[in-house]
Amino acid sequence: MSELLRGGRLSASRKDIIEFTSSLTSDEKLLKHVVNINKAHIVMLIENGIISRNDGSKILGALLSLENKLSLRSNVEDIHMLVEEEVIKSVGLDVGGNLNLAKSRNDQVATAIRMALREDLLNVMEKTVNLQETVIQLAEKNIKTIVPGYTHLQPAQPTTLAHYLLAQFDILKRDLGRLMDAYRRVNLCPMGAGALATTSFPISRERVAELLGFDGLIENSIDAVSSRDFLLETLAALSIMAVDISRFVEDLIIWSSMEFRLIDLPDEFTSTSSIMPQKKNPEVLEVIRARMSIILSDFIAASTMLKGLPSTYNLDFQEATPKLWDATKIMAETLWMLSEIVRNVRARKDAMEKPFLSFLTATELANMLVRKYSVPFRIAHKIIGALVKTLVDDGKTLFDVSPELLARVSAKFLSSPLHVNIEDIHRAIDPVSFVESHSVRGGPSRSEVKRMLIIRRNLPDQYREEIVFKRKRIEDSINTLNSIAKSYAS
Repeated sequence: MSELLRGGRLSASRKDIIEFTSSLTSDEKLLKHVVNINKAHIVMLIENGIISRNDGSKILGALLSLENKLSLRSNVEDIHMLVEEEVIKSVGLDVGGNLNLAKSRNDQVATAIRMALREDLLNVMEKTVNLQETVIQLAEKNIKTIVPGYTHLQPAQPTTLAHYLLAQFDILKRDLGRLMDAYRRVNLCPMGAGALATTSFPISRERVAELLGFDGLIENSIDAVSSRDFLLETLAALSIMAVDISRFVEDLIIWSSMEFRLIDLPDEFTSTSSIMPQKKNPEVLEVIRARMSIILSDFIAASTMLKGLPSTYNLDFQEATPKLWDATKIMAETLWMLSEIVRNVRARKDAMEKPFLSFLTATELANMLVRKYSVPFRIAHKIIGALVKTLVDDGKTLFDVSPELLARVSAKFLSSPLHVNIEDIHRAIDPVSFVESHSVRGGPSRSEVKRMLIIRRNLPDQYREEIVFKRKRIEDSINTLNSIAKSYAS
């Protein structure tokens, strides 16, 4: 514990205990924010006549001189006391001793975490938008690229790569929406709550929030210092995103395998075996998949730390905060790397040429019996199921079906055999016709995919504008704060 806090209620501290409880390593991320919080607080104290302009100007001068010059020391337990010690060292205890007047480390640390987190959130949002953009670009190149769609990891129905990628875009859109929702609750200011009961000095909490670029206050002072739900909400949003990213990556890993051969990964994002020269291992994607589980574990760890705590401030909080920084860092790096991979992925145009994939259009063959021959769907389903079994048992594909075979199979389920035109069969089992016939809203037909692309093409620019606006609002507030602080200090 800092010597500033010793000699009153408590006697001297022990170095090993200070080091054990210290949060300085993770606090380094908060340094500039702690300095800015102190500047805003002192400006407010001067404006409200709580400290003299002369004393306040000296403190502000000391704070301004700390920027980019402060080095961590192991004999201080956190960044807040380090800043206070340095200010007192610069202007003396008589003046610098009022730096912490009408505030506490409790409201200060909650504010600093929110300030650092809003920057990290904007960074993750920006990289999410970049990934969306690369997904859209790849989709636009592959509107006509037919690929097998899978359920239960079994070939199911034809779709297009563009249709699949639009699904990933929309998933990322929801992830981005959750991050933006979290940001609105993160960007609220706890300053002025003090330790838990505010202060008897006539401070202006609103002025400090304004100078620091917050959108409003956490009004109730107990809530302001004790709440870490914003931390858990962010980790929860990142955890959902991690699940979504992991599934996307899993698809890319499977699709790039020699068995599936739907896409080719760029060589620079893969490696080979130390013994098997034919291997092309998707190692970057595998690392991404693994790191998404770390984000989930960060959420679980933080939730477990916080769930059993009594109200207001507890030092357990400082153990949860690094989990937040870990998760935001991993997600930002992952989104950047995944954008680079997607930008360089190449779709294989021969993906549907494997004979067994002919069966993907079996549903449409059943639909054709309903549509043109008035067969109830459940009976049509049985007829085509039996037809597929016969073809598979004979080592044939759906392209080998004939009107005669279909008539013979249908006779087992109907009072008389069906006599189906060969043109109807060919049209039903053609993958291109299958895709084009599925033009219901949200389907894979070219017209529907193009419609969805048009709507989504400009969304990344809109999201980016909102992120730039939020970032500029913070920057403008901090620039105003620094301008006021410098004018007082001079």
